[in-house]
Amino acid sequence: MEVCRTIADCRTLVRRFRTAGESVGLVPTMGFLHEGHMSLVAAAKSAADRVVVTIFVNPTQFGEAADLESYPRDEVRDLEMLEQAGVDVVLIPSVEEVYPGGDETIVETTRMANMLHGLVRPGHFRGVTTVVARLFNFVQPDIACFGEKDYQQLQVIKRMTRDLAFPIDIRGVPTVREPDGLAMSSRNVRLTPEDRAAALVLSQSLTAAEQAAAKGTTIETLRDLISSTVSAEPRATLCGLDIVGAEDLSDLSGDLTSPAAIMISVEFGGILLIDQRVVTP
Repeated sequence: MEVCRTIADCRTLVRRFRTAGESVGLVPTMGFLHEGHMSLVAAAKSAADRVVVTIFVNPTQFGEAADLESYPRDEVRDLEMLEQAGVDVVLIPSVEEVYPGGDETIVETTRMANMLHGLVRPGHFRGVTTVVARLFNFVQPDIACFGEKDYQQLQVIKRMTRDLAFPIDIRGVPTVREPDGLAMSSRNVRLTPEDRAAALVLSQSLTAAEQAAAKGTTIETLRDLISSTVSAEPRATLCGLDIVGAEDLSDLSGDLTSPAAIMISVEFGGILLIDQRVVTP
């Protein structure tokens, strides 16, 4: 496994792969890896000859400086996990490498970045699309893998890729969960034991909604069911709940007649967790 700190070094290695006729898969991460990230690596390995993983804690997608500073990091452990997983190249660029002095270019999906979770965290998805567009340019992969847990992010990246005609196949990978159902996240380690136990309400509320949807229901009933389930947990504060069209994130109301994406964000002791589920009637 090769570890690169510069775009130029990474491009040199990718060029060798291309010369050999090999396809390239990309897995962008912010590090502090867990099994959810490893599922993305496995998906990339199954679809491409070579896999490049990036580790970059992107400052432009954080609303609060304190949140950026407190984001967990463990580069040594990350590299051990990636080497064991058979990754070919890891790119770990500096902020100056990604955002050179005088930088003034952004990339934004004007509608999808400013709705739903984007209303809770203004500018977040603009930061995501800007950095992902740059990572795509650095590596120029054939495929790129992203987790379905960040469902709006996945749809935003798909739209950006289509709109800018990147020749990249975007693969959504199902959410990986702990044995008790909590979606894996780098933020989970920051939960107190009490909040960690309470956080199960995310998956519990989504499972209840999935079961209700299968029997036939309305969007409003699903919303009430999830809200009441979360409200019953005193340590949980519901921050966002969106039920939208699974493909285009369009508003839904009335009877559930087509696949819907449920996206939920809940705060536990100052730690914001997200989860999602696509439900069908």
